Amino acid sequence: ASSPDEEWPEAEKAEKLARGAALKWASGVFYRPEKLEGLGHYRRRETQRNNSIQSRLKSTVQSYLEGVSAGLEQLRSAAQEVQGVCQDLGAARWALLDSADHFQGLQQMRKLMEEHVQLASVVQVLPQIFSVHEVFSHILQLLHGQHLLEAHVELMMVEQLRDDILSQLHLRGLSGAQATVLSYFSGLQDLNESLAKQLWDIVGSSLRLVREDPILFVTAVRIIEREEKIDDTLLLEATFLPPGRPKGWRQKFYQVLQDTITGGRFHAPRLDAEGPGLAKHLAALQKDIVSELRVVKDLMVQCVPAHYNILSVCTATYHQALTSHLQEILREDLDKQGLFLLLEWALRVYHSPEMMGHPDLLPEVDVSALDPLMSSELVDQTERRYVMKVKASVFEWMQRTLEVEFKEWFREEEPETDHQGFFQSALPAIVMQMLNENIQVASLITDSLQQKIYNMALEELEAFLGRLREALVQCGKEHQQDRAVPKYYISHLLAVLNNNLALSNSVSSLHPDTACREVPGSLQAALDRMQKKATQLLLEELLLDLQPLCLQLPSHKWLSGSQLVGSMCEVIDKYAKDFSRVRKPVFTLLLAESEHLVVNQYLRALLQRKMVCKSREERGQLCHRLLQDATQLREFFCGLGLDRGQQSLEAVLALRELICLQDPALLSLEVLGFITKYPDVSDEHISTLLDIRGDVSKEVRHVVLEMMAQHPQALPEGYRPIFSTILVPVPELPFCLRKGKCA
Repeated sequence: ASSPDEEWPEAEKAEKLARGAALKWASGVFYRPEKLEGLGHYRRRETQRNNSIQSRLKSTVQSYLEGVSAGLEQLRSAAQEVQGVCQDLGAARWALLDSADHFQGLQQMRKLMEEHVQLASVVQVLPQIFSVHEVFSHILQLLHGQHLLEAHVELMMVEQLRDDILSQLHLRGLSGAQATVLSYFSGLQDLNESLAKQLWDIVGSSLRLVREDPILFVTAVRIIEREEKIDDTLLLEATFLPPGRPKGWRQKFYQVLQDTITGGRFHAPRLDAEGPGLAKHLAALQKDIVSELRVVKDLMVQCVPAHYNILSVCTATYHQALTSHLQEILREDLDKQGLFLLLEWALRVYHSPEMMGHPDLLPEVDVSALDPLMSSELVDQTERRYVMKVKASVFEWMQRTLEVEFKEWFREEEPETDHQGFFQSALPAIVMQMLNENIQVASLITDSLQQKIYNMALEELEAFLGRLREALVQCGKEHQQDRAVPKYYISHLLAVLNNNLALSNSVSSLHPDTACREVPGSLQAALDRMQKKATQLLLEELLLDLQPLCLQLPSHKWLSGSQLVGSMCEVIDKYAKDFSRVRKPVFTLLLAESEHLVVNQYLRALLQRKMVCKSREERGQLCHRLLQDATQLREFFCGLGLDRGQQSLEAVLALRELICLQDPALLSLEVLGFITKYPDVSDEHISTLLDIRGDVSKEVRHVVLEMMAQHPQALPEGYRPIFSTILVPVPELPFCLRKGKCA
């Protein structure tokens, strides 16, 4: 057998812990010898404590043992009672088995009782069954007299009688007898249809009746609700569903009401959906819809149960009907006015306080939760159609304006002037007003439409500038054939330049965003081409007047000090006075182009009809003439208002330096500087200049040309060519200054 310590290891552990705690306590108390005097006192105290603990333990164990004894006694008593119950149940079982034969007789009695009850029920309803046809006649009279509630009550009673009989037959599986019952009650179908017809006529006139006779409408709603409750009850039981059920009259109510709303108004004649009739048609829709929704909100809502949500249903019906109706109208070939009216009505008017946002409809009527009246795709498609219509109209107006402008050029009058005396015409004002009005009108609809119209306007303006340029070219061709036609050719060209400047300054104002005023690159290029063409035609006129003078270069008369350049200045001054009728940016441009033209023609004359200097004195005379001419022209153009930095006469002075150079051996260095400054100079140009000097040997010429080959020049960005347009002729016998042997 195991020892108590092995059976109760926890006790051994507790004893060890207690001993350890006691030793720890004793060592803490008796750590000094004088403390040992109180040993007896401590022994007595601990003895009393142990006695108290032992007495409490004995009391606890005694109470536990008494409880266990009582529990055992209760279990013994319960076992005896269970045994008695089992004996009683066994006796009852044997008694039931003995009485089984008697229960068979009771079952037959129960069947007889059920049959008796059923026959009693049939006897009770026989009078009602026999009076069915009489009730049919009475119901029909009530319907004719519009006593709908009374008629419906009797109709429900007859239906209930029929349905009860059919239900009983269904439960007994007597389906063959159901046809007889249905035949007997066949008049119910006609009465139901007659009642339903009157109900739907009432619902179809509901908007009028709620104002004139709401009782009739309320009666119809009450009957519909009765039938809806009967439908719900039968569907909930789901044992037997009589013929004609469920009737679904509430759903039919909604359908009839929706058909009434969408019936005639949204199938307007075709004439009302296009042309001038569209505005009237949309205005009528707006007025009628607001009026009828007010009737629904103020009157009809009070006549139907709250769960009908009649106002929301009517609002959604109008909204959906309008959506379909607008799509139908858009299938027509509407003009731009019709498309604009439709967009404005759908996107602005519909949500405005004049229609669905009317104070009398808010806050109950809310279409914000519904789909848009026009989808974003349809809006975009309609906007594009509108833009195309406007584009065709703008093109027509611009073409007409161009034709008028072209005729104005050939009138026997100068163009009109503004308050500052600058030539102009009405063309910029007409064009910009037309474009700006279309852009502003589009802003009344959507930002996207405004942007589309803006883009279209810029495209049309660019195309118009192209056609205007072509017309200007045609006018120039006719003027070339007869310089007297048009009479005021130069004045009209100056007016064209002013008009082009006005258009350029006004284009930025067309942009819908005031913060974005940048002119598109393609349009700016078209404006620049227009300005360039008008400037070119003016310079051609100037050239025609300068050519007779340029033909005298070079000559003995010119070299000996003639007033050739003075005459050129007089011609230029005459044109400059005309140029003063254009605004300053263009005026400065014309002066710069005129100066460039004069320099080009001057150099062209020197290089194409080259002369050869025979001696140093002759070279000095030529250099002196070049300096005088360049200085005179420079001072003249400065007097007209053209700064030196904008002039190209420096090329004449640079060419003069090549001719005046004393030592030909230094020509390669001088030419290098010249071609660096004027990179469009070719070998032929330099060779011609060396010929003009008359003192350049073949070796020096070879060195110069070799140096040019070793230092090819690229045209820097923004460089204005001067020499590249001057073609040097095939070498021929040079022009000599004096009689004698030519070099």
